[in-house]
Amino acid sequence: MTQPFRYYVRVRYQECDAQHVVFNVRYGDYIDLAVTEFIEAAMHDRDTRDGSFELQVVRQLIEWKGPARYDDVLEIDVCVSRFGTTSFTVGFELKRPGEPAIVTAECTYVVIHKPTWTKRPLTDVERELLTAGARGQVVDHAGHFPIVRTG
Repeated sequence: MTQPFRYYVRVRYQECDAQHVVFNVRYGDYIDLAVTEFIEAAMHDRDTRDGSFELQVVRQLIEWKGPARYDDVLEIDVCVSRFGTTSFTVGFELKRPGEPAIVTAECTYVVIHKPTWTKRPLTDVERELLTAGARGQVVDHAGHFPIVRTG
């Protein structure tokens, strides 16, 4: 089976509370970073910043199973799970590499016609690209290699 699209990010100090646990609201940031990279990779032949594929979040569900902590590397698996006429739903699993998910999330995005800011249907090409979903591709903003501390 092909691996999902994966995004890696390292938890930064300012994303945590005094106990070095990630603030709940920050998981939305991680999801937004991951879906942005997913869209860039999945729509590899398009300029995703030209306004032709505008999205708005209409639903976000996050379930916590355990905490992420300062300096953890988070692996975020991303995959489209459902399509509507003008929307699509993306599933996310956030985990430390090689461990079970500590957070799962689901976001529904509506595609927007930029000049009028109204919903527009997904095209067949957009559905095909999102279905393929850049499977097996990895974007690593974490340095993915553990930090080695000495002394």
